[in-house]
Amino acid sequence: MSKQPTNPISTVIAFALLPLSGFATDIYIPSMPSMASALHITDAQVQLTLTVFLISYGLSQLFVGSLLDSFGRYKIGLVSLFIFSIASLTIALSTNLYVICAMRIIHGITAALIIVAKRAYFVDVFEGERLKHYLSLFTIIWSVGPIVAPFIGGYLEQFFGWQSNFYLLAGLSFVLLILDWIFSRETLLKPIDFNLKTIISIYLIMLKTKPFLLGIVMLSLAYSAVMVYNMTGPFIIEHQFHLNSVVAGYCSLILGFAWMLGGLIGRATIRLPFHDRMRGNIIIQTLFVLAMIGVGIWVQSLPVMIFFAFLIQACTGYTYNNYFTYCLSRFPNYAGMSGGMTGGIVYILVSIFSYRIVTLLPPKDSHNLSLSYLVLVLLSGVVMAYLYRLNTTKAKEELSTT
Repeated sequence: MSKQPTNPISTVIAFALLPLSGFATDIYIPSMPSMASALHITDAQVQLTLTVFLISYGLSQLFVGSLLDSFGRYKIGLVSLFIFSIASLTIALSTNLYVICAMRIIHGITAALIIVAKRAYFVDVFEGERLKHYLSLFTIIWSVGPIVAPFIGGYLEQFFGWQSNFYLLAGLSFVLLILDWIFSRETLLKPIDFNLKTIISIYLIMLKTKPFLLGIVMLSLAYSAVMVYNMTGPFIIEHQFHLNSVVAGYCSLILGFAWMLGGLIGRATIRLPFHDRMRGNIIIQTLFVLAMIGVGIWVQSLPVMIFFAFLIQACTGYTYNNYFTYCLSRFPNYAGMSGGMTGGIVYILVSIFSYRIVTLLPPKDSHNLSLSYLVLVLLSGVVMAYLYRLNTTKAKEELSTT
């Protein structure tokens, strides 16, 4: 059901923009070793360009929701797309690490404005089962970025150098800017007053809602599994297995399909009891991680690493799909702020979790990757058990009062 008439093309454009953050994150993943060599910097410094993007993208989402709920989605989105395109072009033309990191921070801020605005678009325009249908598609559509971007990026780096990845980002964002300008319009019908006291009070309500926050932690741990591979996989492939960026791109393509598969299974099983399916998923994921560790003691090969990483990331994709819908549907009257807070905290936690894990377990071999997965799945199990206990206690209290 639709709340207001809208151009179907604008809905297609909104979906097309959802993977933009994934493109900005993943397209240059296969190029990281080459970037380190070309810019004469360390592996850790290249990984920092990814970390600063994640932090700026996450922090920005905490605040941009209130701006979008007060001043609208359309014009802010257009300006953000233009700045994103210019920042991409600047990175492609630069050889200075500090300039690149600065532009990656701008990437994070503008991507946050664009993505949160387009998420809010769906809540503005649709409601009921149709809205739930679109929300369940978000992670599946978003996964197009992790699937396609590193595959394209690997070939671009092989034939045209690492800069070509950012030329593509500049061109893609500019084309989407023109299309959005032509076909879209403002969808916020009832802007809220930009009152700092009111905004803070709404954020405090969200922060006091424990199931909402724990759902965000589950999202963060699930996506951290993807990010840990992104930060370590290309180095393992090049240093341990002595292969090139094209192979790294193909491996990321395969694991992108794993994430999408998990999302599709999550959408297909959405009518099953929530906690039952999440508990089963975490048990299966734990068994896959233990099997990866056990097999890795005897066999160290790229096919074995990718096979188990595929199974594990399918499970994390399933987790993310379910908890994303769970979080975004809790505060429909404040779509921009709740979407921003969800995405913001997720990316802040992901940047902390992934960078810390990569520091403790550096990308020297596939065994360290399997141990990284183990840390994340154990933490996920603890958080999910606490969330289940919290919801069970709340249900009993509500039953006793009726």
